[in-house]
Amino acid sequence: MSWIHDLLAGAGVGLVGGLTSGFMGTSPGGGLVIFSVLLLGAEQHVAQGTSLITQVPPTGLAGVRRYWQSGNRSPLQWIIWIGLGFLIGGAGGGYAAAAVSDSVLQWSYVVYLVALIALLILRRERKDGSNEAGDRDELPWLPLLLIGMLAGFSSGFMGIGGGLAITVGLAAGLRVPQHQAQLVSLVFSVVPTNIPAAWIYWSKGLMVGWPAIIGILAGLWIGTDLGARAANGVSKSVLRGVMIALISVMALYMTHKALT
Repeated sequence: MSWIHDLLAGAGVGLVGGLTSGFMGTSPGGGLVIFSVLLLGAEQHVAQGTSLITQVPPTGLAGVRRYWQSGNRSPLQWIIWIGLGFLIGGAGGGYAAAAVSDSVLQWSYVVYLVALIALLILRRERKDGSNEAGDRDELPWLPLLLIGMLAGFSSGFMGIGGGLAITVGLAAGLRVPQHQAQLVSLVFSVVPTNIPAAWIYWSKGLMVGWPAIIGILAGLWIGTDLGARAANGVSKSVLRGVMIALISVMALYMTHKALT
């Protein structure tokens, strides 16, 4: 029956998205968009809407718990400023996405991923001990707000959750240790800051069917926990290397998709 196929395919989408989310400490949006296209046959707008809608429930809670148990912390003031920016940027990104074509969304996705790869490589080339933010709680509010706005806009416009922007912004821009940056990012898979953008897609019917949605949610819960457990067992240099590799694969796939 078709609903069983959709349920199992959705579970596969969620599991892979959750594994990458937990390991890289990001919201699972990027993986959900790509694998919704691959396994569920969704077109770009529907894949993005599905990604945002399935990120509203706190499926990343198990992953957050794993990072927290490993000694990483998420200062409240960081969450407040990033969250405020996320809400502002998310609504604008959702409305902007509804006004452009699939091709524009796909190429925007590619440019965005390439920019993140460049930032990660530059961050990797620096001496890890120089000007490291460490575990201090004090960071300037304006860069945090701007990171949140970029993350929110990318979430609404490309349906990818914004976690990549938060991780890269904190780690590469503000010198926050990689594991701590990933925890802060993963917190936003629990705090439903993408509700405004998700509502825009929902109201336009841009989502897959409910069997697939249920499967994705189940896969996300399991995958995020497993990915976070693996991430806390490796070094920050390994995490950055894997993140660069995975984002590169995502960028290559989206380039292929935009050209075909």
